[in-house]
Amino acid sequence: MADPWVLIGLWVLLSFVMAVLPSKDNHWRRAYVLIIVGLPLLVWLFWRHGVFFGSIGLIVGCLILRWPVYYFWLWVKRRLGT
Repeated sequence: MADPWVLIGLWVLLSFVMAVLPSKDNHWRRAYVLIIVGLPLLVWLFWRHGVFFGSIGLIVGCLILRWPVYYFWLWVKRRLGT
């Protein structure tokens, strides 16, 4: 069975390849694919290696998917009314 760190490394490489290819929708569909693939990897990392290393994986994912995270944060702020 593969270690989650290896698969997260492949996920990072996949995200770099996806970012290089041209896109008509500003890469949003690719971001959704990365989120769908990355969430189970992140859960697996938390389960296998604990909170500290899982948090590192979460930070890596947020650094790569910065615009979806930013728009999610704006949506949360609007919903909370602040």
